[in-house]
Amino acid sequence: MNSFVSFLDKSPDLIRQIVEDGLAIKSGSRHPENLTGKTLGMLFFNPSLRTRVSFDQAMTRFGGQALTLSASGDVWNLEFADGAVMDGTTVEHVKDAAKVLSRYVDALAIRSFGDLKNLSDDLQEKVLRSFEKYAEIPVVSMESACEHPAQCLADMMTIRERHGKERVKFVLSWAPHIKPLPMAVPHSALLCAAHLGLDITVAHPPGFELADSYLDYSRSVASSFGGSVKVSHDQDEALSDAVVVYGKNWAPSSAYGDPTRLASMLDAHKDWLVTGDKIASASTLLHCLPVRRNLEIADSALDSPQSAIYDEAENRLWAQVALLDHVFSS
Repeated sequence: MNSFVSFLDKSPDLIRQIVEDGLAIKSGSRHPENLTGKTLGMLFFNPSLRTRVSFDQAMTRFGGQALTLSASGDVWNLEFADGAVMDGTTVEHVKDAAKVLSRYVDALAIRSFGDLKNLSDDLQEKVLRSFEKYAEIPVVSMESACEHPAQCLADMMTIRERHGKERVKFVLSWAPHIKPLPMAVPHSALLCAAHLGLDITVAHPPGFELADSYLDYSRSVASSFGGSVKVSHDQDEALSDAVVVYGKNWAPSSAYGDPTRLASMLDAHKDWLVTGDKIASASTLLHCLPVRRNLEIADSALDSPQSAIYDEAENRLWAQVALLDHVFSS
């Protein structure tokens, strides 16, 4: 089955091909043939705007249909532990839900976030991998605890549109927030730049390190395509000669499970706000949206000529058409 739950499970060449297919579909030079007559079941454990609408429209525009379910109201409370005695609040085991949904739809897309209690637990991707384990149809990630593949494909498309195949400096900059957020988008932004062979700087305050597994994998992939990865704790220095800037908050794994310390660490770095002055030398600003204006990224940056946030959001649609065309290809 052509499941797509992680970049780490796929060859870099396949990922780059899906991006090229997305660009061709958007331009009209390629027509996706494999969505016609298919039904995509979408199960959301978290709120969504761009992901829900773009996946829905990807199916609808090319002859398929999407069925949307909310885990908080449309389905029973699910149990994920194998061998569990279900005498508590859970009503249905993921094993049963996945197998039943496999009889109704042609592929199953799942959106869930990390608990931010233990990084090792989040890296196991319990919710997403449980559906992949028990489903008898392809499973697609619409974002999980540690990765957002569909967003990553759209980011790659946006950089390709604006910079071609040029090897440029890409800076992933940590940004402030009122609450700690999962590492899914920053991990995927890192993977995006690595698969394009860019020169990457990950800029963040001390203690906000991304997962070693994603850093190590991205170094290997970036190197294979002529790029590089380094880490900096000096935002101004990192941004001084950046060409592409990706601003995003993420939680410090060193404080997972400790709400008081998480809040303290976030509050200590409000000066990491991404402003228009800080990206003055850059050509492209990216953010996955939604964005908390003037907390994460200032209006002066978001509304600047460098900002590509709406092109990036539109490319979610075309990237997901290409992704789903691959998923339904066999």
